[in-house]
Amino acid sequence: MEEKTLSCVDCGTQNCKFKDRTYPEFCLTTNLDQEDASWALEKYDEDRNREIMIASAEVEFEGYGKWTRVQEIMEFAAKIGAKKIGIAHCVGHMNEARIFAKILRANGFEAYSVVCKVSGQAKSSMGIPAECESIGPAMCNPILQARLLNQAKTDLNVVIGLCVGHDSLFYKYSDAYVTTLVTKDRVTGNNPAAALYTANSYYKKKFNL
Repeated sequence: MEEKTLSCVDCGTQNCKFKDRTYPEFCLTTNLDQEDASWALEKYDEDRNREIMIASAEVEFEGYGKWTRVQEIMEFAAKIGAKKIGIAHCVGHMNEARIFAKILRANGFEAYSVVCKVSGQAKSSMGIPAECESIGPAMCNPILQARLLNQAKTDLNVVIGLCVGHDSLFYKYSDAYVTTLVTKDRVTGNNPAAALYTANSYYKKKFNL
């Protein structure tokens, strides 16, 4: 039987946070190569990474258990001096994007959005199986979404409901830092964590647990 490689999900101590418990033998912290630790710390001095980290920690502290994610995003944007907020959203989340844009504008930000179906490119033209067009003929175009937001020179981009994988491409090609407001899950009403909370009950058989 092949030996399983253990990692942080297999640890029950969380000693890297609490510092008063015993580390397991496979702990990534105690077995960490110092070169890797130094590499990561050095990266915080690149671009605006240290500023982003400090602003993130401040938002976490100041709004802990009090602020919604919408407010956290605005507070974070203010701390890093982001004025123009890009919104990369799913066409199925048009209403949510409009509400978010309205909130942003009411709080002194500029909002600029690009919908996923921009350009209306046919799925079949990209080699996507024709059967996929049964739920809509136009492909999502996250790379173009990123390009148009880059051209608009947004200071911070926010993802609202992009599909799994499409969001990955958007993150890759966005020039501005990106955060996510809504993660799409058509089954759970855009609350993907619900599947995890019910993994040992309602969804146990579905996940082969």
